[in-house]
Amino acid sequence: MQVQVMKNILGENDKIAAENRRLFHDKKILAINLMGSPGSGKTSLLEKILSKLAEKINVAVIEGDLFTAKDAERIERQNIPVIQINTAGGCHLDAAMVKRAAESLNLDEINLLIVENVGNLVCPAEFDVGENFKAVVLSITEGDDKPLKYPLIFKESAVTLLNKIDLLPYTNFNLANAREDLSTIHPAIKIFETSCINGAGLDEFCNWILEKIDEVKL
Repeated sequence: MQVQVMKNILGENDKIAAENRRLFHDKKILAINLMGSPGSGKTSLLEKILSKLAEKINVAVIEGDLFTAKDAERIERQNIPVIQINTAGGCHLDAAMVKRAAESLNLDEINLLIVENVGNLVCPAEFDVGENFKAVVLSITEGDDKPLKYPLIFKESAVTLLNKIDLLPYTNFNLANAREDLSTIHPAIKIFETSCINGAGLDEFCNWILEKIDEVKL
């Protein structure tokens, strides 16, 4: 019974996600589902990326969190359109939530939509929200064992951001092992080493996003 219920939930979610994807495609919007653990630095990364991209393209953000609008308020201070979704304890965003949030945005004026998912390395990987690709943030402080412990989220993601790389000398994080594990789980995964402190990798990631936006426009 539980298996069937989960299949029904995922089936309905995938149907709505397909509707979202068609809408974003028709509007020529690149949609990114940004995932990662609490404290991995998703919002800080987002702030840095937005400050660079907002000069070149129109960006909007959908913020997912259990409670409060603190992250959305941080994004709003950059004069970026942002919609907050509070799941009230739910461990992920789903396609229906994103669809409702997107209805509050002027999609005709957006080139890039970033969905910052609820902090979690498990559930968000299972729910398609209509994105072009998933990106997962892995902080150096979390440990290099996370890809093998939570393989699905890394397998489903086109990009891994190894964040807080400036802290590498102060941890026992094995960068070579992490890269090897990521490539084993997902041979085509794109890896960026990033830091919000010294700016490492941010320009490279932004340029990669701009390339993907150009592809969407074709």
